[in-house]
Amino acid sequence: MLHASEFTERFSHAGGPGGQGVNTADSRVQLSWDAAASVALSDAQRARLLTNLAGRLAEGVLTVDASEHRSQRRNRDAARDRLVALVTEALAPPPRPRRPTRPSVGARERRLEAKRRRSALKETRRPDWD
Repeated sequence: MLHASEFTERFSHAGGPGGQGVNTADSRVQLSWDAAASVALSDAQRARLLTNLAGRLAEGVLTVDASEHRSQRRNRDAARDRLVALVTEALAPPPRPRRPTRPSVGARERRLEAKRRRSALKETRRPDWD
């Protein structure tokens, strides 16, 4: 679905684990994808994606960072997985609306009977002041 040629990868120093190599290796990955100009999406998909990811987009570009691994390759894979998951979730159709339901007569009666039993139990614990 998404073409690798549409991605832009930038690398930088990552904080966190990595030992001595953390200061020299560019293991942090910033993956960008221009969703507004992508040819992989239909017009309807693009509209749904832009609406659902409006808070994450900057001028139609979706950016994902990954720096949790020590190696650049694993961070690249993590960033791609994260981006694909975001796009897949945003393109998913909305869930069906919930149909309001009411408790059945039997369920209401069971609930009230349980309340009566509990009340009677607590009534036996009270001291008799008469």
